[in-house]
Parts: sequence; structure tokens; C-alpha cells
Amino acid sequence: MIIWSKKRDTQVYASGQHICMSAHKARKVIDQIRGRSYEETLMILELMPYRACYPIFKLVYSAAANASHNKGFKKGDLIISKAEVNEGTTVKKLKPRARGRGYPIKRTTCHITIALKNISLA
Repeated sequence: MIIWSKKRDTQVYASGQHICMSAHKARKVIDQIRGRSYEETLMILELMPYRACYPIFKLVYSAAANASHNKGFKKGDLIISKAEVNEGTTVKKLKPRARGRGYPIKRTTCHITIALKNISLA
């Protein structure tokens, strides 16, 4: 017999993997939106001047679309319950430099996970 908890049924996730950005820069934006409502989050992300805002905006929008389509939640009742950034793989290249030397280039990536919770059910 499987018992589903209410907490699991009220959360909806969206995740983006291998986003070409350092995890430190993405965390700077994620810390600003954690715990806020859906509409407030979209306004904050549109007005912040960081490059990390656009992929996070797309993930929040996608999580809200998942909530309204799959679970039937209203977008006005959603808050960001969990937002986390993890480091992804690092692509290592060599850039040719003077006198036959090679200069290492590291392209860092990150994985972003957004969870929205319906506060009307809680």
C-alpha cells in the first residue's frame, strides 16, 4: 500500500541542466527569489541586470506552466518553495598562445532546480 503525502502533491518542479554559467553567479540571483510569490519573482527577474536572470526566468515560467497544466493550480497561488543551484560539468579547452604554448580555458556549467508550492492547499 502506497501512501502519498500532501506535501509531495503540492509541489511542482522544473530543472535546467548544463547552463553555461558559473554556479556562484546563478546563486546570487536565486538567493533573491527564494520564498517569494510567482508574480513578484517574475518582476524581480525582469528588472535585475544579471545575465543569470534569463535562464532562471524561463525555469520559473516553465515550473508555473507545469503546475497549471499538470496539477490545475492557479499561478497566483504559487510561491517558490525550493530553488537550488549545483555545479555541473566543466568543459576544458586549450587556447593557442604565443611561442607554441597552450592556455587552459575552463567553461563552467550549472544545474538549476526550481520548486513551486501551492499555498492555497497548505
